[in-house]
Amino acid sequence: MAKLTILANIKANPNKIDLVKGELIKLIDITRAEEGCINYDLHQDNDNLAHFVFYENWESRELWQTHMGAQHLAAYLEATVGAVAEFTLNEMTVIG
Repeated sequence: MAKLTILANIKANPNKIDLVKGELIKLIDITRAEEGCINYDLHQDNDNLAHFVFYENWESRELWQTHMGAQHLAAYLEATVGAVAEFTLNEMTVIG
């Protein structure tokens, strides 16, 4: 199985930046402890504080799928209803 890289872009509503940031930070330690997680790094754009990016690497797509069904992700989604303006996710494979 090939390693899977995930780029998750989260853009918070301008008046909800602190809420979204706090909820994203809660995901870090619990996700890093999950089976198959190689790294799970949260970034915040220097010029647009509402834009966050998770850069993730997983041992396999199957283990990432397990992560996607985790309770802590469901709790994040519930806590940020109406606070996220945009979300995009890219599944990527290293080619060089």
